[in-house]
Amino acid sequence: MLSVLDLFRVGLGPSSSHTVGPMRIAWRFIRAAGKHGVLLKAARVEVELQGSLALTGIGHGTDKASILGLLGFTPEGADPDEAEAAFRNVARDKMLALPGGKTIPFNPLKDILYRGDIMPDLHPNGMALRLFDEDAQLLWEQVYYSTGGGFIASARQLSRPAKGDLVADKSASPFAFGSAEQLLGLCDQEGLSIEDLILANEDQRRSREETLKQLDAITDVMLACVERGLNTGGILPGGLEVTRRAPDLYRKLKAGAGSNEREALFDWLNVYAMAVNEENAAGGRVVTAPTNGAAGILPAVIRHYCCDEDGQIERNKARRFLIVSGGIGLLYKQRASISGAEMGCQGEVGVACSMAAGGLAAVWGATPIQCLSAAEIGMEHNLGLTCDPVGGLVQIPCIERNAIGTVKAVNAARLALHSADMGKVSLDQVIETMRQTGLDMSSKYKETSQGGLAVNVVEC
Repeated sequence: MLSVLDLFRVGLGPSSSHTVGPMRIAWRFIRAAGKHGVLLKAARVEVELQGSLALTGIGHGTDKASILGLLGFTPEGADPDEAEAAFRNVARDKMLALPGGKTIPFNPLKDILYRGDIMPDLHPNGMALRLFDEDAQLLWEQVYYSTGGGFIASARQLSRPAKGDLVADKSASPFAFGSAEQLLGLCDQEGLSIEDLILANEDQRRSREETLKQLDAITDVMLACVERGLNTGGILPGGLEVTRRAPDLYRKLKAGAGSNEREALFDWLNVYAMAVNEENAAGGRVVTAPTNGAAGILPAVIRHYCCDEDGQIERNKARRFLIVSGGIGLLYKQRASISGAEMGCQGEVGVACSMAAGGLAAVWGATPIQCLSAAEIGMEHNLGLTCDPVGGLVQIPCIERNAIGTVKAVNAARLALHSADMGKVSLDQVIETMRQTGLDMSSKYKETSQGGLAVNVVEC
């Protein structure tokens, strides 16, 4: 069992696997080098991006993230403006100030290697880092993988999987579950809702007060991101010249123009989701939910269904939504993957849609069966969704895809509430189908920008 809080990580856009993960990897590498006493001997550092990290590295900001990690920035603590200034200084001066005081030459054009020709066996998002001394002798080398949602793993961790491909739960969760069937069985056996059961597991990790405090903090970051996106115009970076659309749509909606009562629901859901993903595309502060590329769906649902008419958050609703959504996300993380490089966009927007559908059903008072039925519907109609970002940027089709995914999530929750049973297809079955589909999917459609829209849309 992971904690639901593991799925919701604060970081900078535009990608959890290509930005948040690499920043965390570079930071861990430098920290480990310092502990082993080799950092002060270093005269050069080399970053080798492999597989999907290389193929869309520039568009996903992997070069910037790697440099920031080497400078000592962490995804959770980095201020977007400070991080941008630090990155520009390195790009301009060709010098890198390592944690501990030593400064060494660093040319991003030469010291970051893009090895798209290397597709690692362990995971498509490989990253090798090396330190050399003044005589060009190798001092320190480590290989890591960015496994989606900001999670990272060393080569050793991935090459030596635990028995049954599961890691032991160090917190001795009283209600550990590895499948939706087990989760439903525990809820039925204990007479608990999904929310209460998961909170009981979280209680083994920290106090209930601390869990709720962290959930509230996650909600606040999500809603702050919505507000920034609604009120920040301009052109998104990267060269596609994509105009932010959320602020203009938001102004029209507030003025009561552009839609009637029947259509307004879609417009509000769309504008909230797009606001977040436009912020993400600009490198702003977002919450992985469960990834950056799918970060707009959960906040949009929270903003529309867990806030009052004045936009004030209703804490109990938001907590319930995140707890149940997170529990569903754990099933995908445990049984399949939330990495676009492994699963395509079904593992990002598809999973976020499924999570949001189950969480919203819980907010509306659904039974555990109905919550998991909503989650199943949310994924069933995202199966096979490809990840083919134009120009390697998390903009087209990613921003609109979050808006569509949000509407799908709400509809999935509504459909589930009209039935007391799971339906013919279980959540476990749809998760396994997603996993198999991801394995069968061509690498062209899994965050490499080598197929689909990425090659059929002319970059302007």
